[in-house]
Amino acid sequence: MTGRPLISLGLAGLALVVLAALPFFAGPYAVTLMIGMTGYVVLATAWGLFSGPTRYVSLATVAFFGIGAYTVGVFSETLPYPAVLLVAALIGLAVALVVGLATLRLAGVYFVVFTFGLAELIRQLVTWYEVNITGTLGRYIFLPVTPEGIYWQLLALAAATFLISWGIGRTRWGLALKVIGEDEVVASHCGIDITRLKLALFATSAVIITLVGAIQAPRWTYIEPSIVFNPTISFLTLIMALLGGADRLWGPLFGAIPLFLLFEWLSANFPNHYPIILGLVFIAIVFVLPKGVLAALEARRGSGGAR
Repeated sequence: MTGRPLISLGLAGLALVVLAALPFFAGPYAVTLMIGMTGYVVLATAWGLFSGPTRYVSLATVAFFGIGAYTVGVFSETLPYPAVLLVAALIGLAVALVVGLATLRLAGVYFVVFTFGLAELIRQLVTWYEVNITGTLGRYIFLPVTPEGIYWQLLALAAATFLISWGIGRTRWGLALKVIGEDEVVASHCGIDITRLKLALFATSAVIITLVGAIQAPRWTYIEPSIVFNPTISFLTLIMALLGGADRLWGPLFGAIPLFLLFEWLSANFPNHYPIILGLVFIAIVFVLPKGVLAALEARRGSGGAR
């Protein structure tokens, strides 16, 4: 590895070191802000890992996020914390495999509707179980995990997610996924095992999203379905990935950071109008930047060079 890739890797490593040292110099509010921002960077990157190359628009993000958080709520008092994270990842993997086998043959609006319905179905099932079986609506989480610990875990998961995405893009799997995104009929004629490849990528993305929910669960202390299965999480992740460019390695990062800061400011200053503004932002992104910011910058740079 020489030249530009090596420089990019070095800069990314330096940025990771600086971000890891941030809690030693920043106050509690800054750490809390970075936890939310890093969480959405991982969610958007994991979403783009599957939906970027395949062009399948998934709204199941909050389903796996909530599964991770509730797994911590259920097992936090009986298992050590690392084991709880492992159980959460395994449950997320099992659900992803079942859902993937059942739905990845769908396409277009059918897949979108199914994934949105899946998230709502899981939320209602958890609510029914809590109310009718346990006799409560939520669960308390008391774990010796500091905000700094949560931030470092999310930062490590973000680095791992970027490495996975970077690695896939430089293998024959990445090329096969691009063919699938362009035309699945052509991909099948080329001998690509479409179902197996999409299932593997969907499961990988789901496990990462599940871990984000599990890692962030201790920060709330008390969780209930309306908190961890909030559909806003799915829509925010989708908007962030689309803004930066879901099919670019750094696209979700460039979409997640500015939008997270914007939404934090809007929710604090315009809490009653926040959903309306969120919808308007979503519409603006789809019409103005349908392929993302990075694609628009590349197109402008290309047209400038041609002139």
